Amino acid sequence: MKLALIVGARPQIIKSAPIIHEAMKNPEIKLYIIHTGQHYDYVMSKIFFEELSLPEPTVNLNVGSGSHAKQTAKIMIGVEKAISRIKPDAVIIPGDANSALAGCLASAKLLVPVCHVESGLRSYDMTMPEEINRRLIDHCSTILFTPTKTAYENLIMEGVGRDYLFLVGDTMYDEFLKLRGKVDKSEALIKLNINPNDYVLLTLHRQENVDNTDKLRKIMKAIIQISSIVKVVFPIHPRTYKKLRRIGLINKLNRENIVLTEPLGYLDMLKLEKEARLILTDSGGVQKEAYWFSKPCLTLRYNTEWIETVNYGVNTLVGAETEYIVSKTKNILNLNLKYNNLPKVFGDGDASSKILNTLIDLHHSNRLKIRSLNMIASRSKY
Repeated sequence: MKLALIVGARPQIIKSAPIIHEAMKNPEIKLYIIHTGQHYDYVMSKIFFEELSLPEPTVNLNVGSGSHAKQTAKIMIGVEKAISRIKPDAVIIPGDANSALAGCLASAKLLVPVCHVESGLRSYDMTMPEEINRRLIDHCSTILFTPTKTAYENLIMEGVGRDYLFLVGDTMYDEFLKLRGKVDKSEALIKLNINPNDYVLLTLHRQENVDNTDKLRKIMKAIIQISSIVKVVFPIHPRTYKKLRRIGLINKLNRENIVLTEPLGYLDMLKLEKEARLILTDSGGVQKEAYWFSKPCLTLRYNTEWIETVNYGVNTLVGAETEYIVSKTKNILNLNLKYNNLPKVFGDGDASSKILNTLIDLHHSNRLKIRSLNMIASRSKY
């Protein structure tokens, strides 16, 4: 069975790593990796391939940055050429980045079955580019692999038939479990001259925060106030740094209790998460990792697709409200919260093998093919 896997952004690389490793061990599978180049520099892409021991991509489209439309269009053109040449039996699309949407559209129009990994996630906020992408991908895909029960039920409510819908768990959790024993080898704390349990960790990159100057100012105002009571470690995403510099805020962050650093490798980030007292983030992946490390998390958004982290009390949505961010931070630091025996809502660490075994079974039974209707099973009720 020939499979093509499309990645482009660093979260996609992490989600894909266990699938790639499983496929490399399976003699029934020939895997082709198509890297779109959406994240293209060393700290945003190549270091992840190195740290996760991944092979070089079969194809690298090198599309680089650009507007959503321009980036998506360039990826579609490149993916169309690559898929036409490879002629895979199916295409695996992880996540909800522009690379995922473009790869899905190009593959589906070539009548190649699309298998969406991490399907069914919903924030119900259509101002988020990721929400637009994931909804379109889900309803253009042939096979849907969901990471949680909530995601599975979201797709049932949207009328997706159960025959090609599979609850497998989270591939990112597979990789987290694999790397957890290596995290302490990271020297990130030594390099940054910080001590365990003596700082809060901040990540910030989403469009709704970074491109909205008012929101960004309010978040940074909160961070400056928080830095008066506890050290803040802030690995800055390139687009966030550019915006902070453009609006004159980057200099205000140059203070003793704020540790600014460039984006870090995956193991270094996991180490910072593990040893932090509290995590502030707008990243979906970091929300999950906080849950897996049993670390309190404040999400700088008004909604989340990872509702399980909120339901079990580890994660709190604080948006971009300065006073609320500061007060919740103070409360958490004063309470010194601990979480024990959190439910395993992201699977058992075997999502990747379930995905590939399912695809092999579908291939052998001649069911790995485009269907006329994605919702036949549900429509029959009416």
